Amino acid sequence: MTGADERFPDAEQMRPYAAAFVARVTARNRLPLNYSVASLRLVDALVDGLRKGGADRERVRGTLFGLGAYVGEVLVRRAGGAWVDFDEEQRAYFGQPVGIRMPDGRIWNPVGKVHNRFLAGGPQESLQTFYLVLHGRARRVVV
Repeated sequence: MTGADERFPDAEQMRPYAAAFVARVTARNRLPLNYSVASLRLVDALVDGLRKGGADRERVRGTLFGLGAYVGEVLVRRAGGAWVDFDEEQRAYFGQPVGIRMPDGRIWNPVGKVHNRFLAGGPQESLQTFYLVLHGRARRVVV
């Protein structure tokens, strides 16, 4: 990683990064971040709280990345995804260094989705809905 991404982990480090983030957050606040799909509603609420509290995006950048790592780890554990390092073109497109490759080959950007929730808010940026929609998509079969 280069530039601003240097302090963030690569794909191989995302699982332990997410676990450490969850340990820190849950130790202080007793939040039920248990890698369940239902816990993504809590992530929605946490991001909304940061947003409504008037937090500066740069000040909470690390927290947003940690929440994105958590969302990605839910995709890994519940939907069979795998962390991947984005190539240069994907980094430019997604604005993030890592993402999730689903078993059918699709690439998703949970860290970016958390940032979108922070910037835009609202149900259209729900992280729980994000999981349900992408996990529910069937692979297209060409006959």
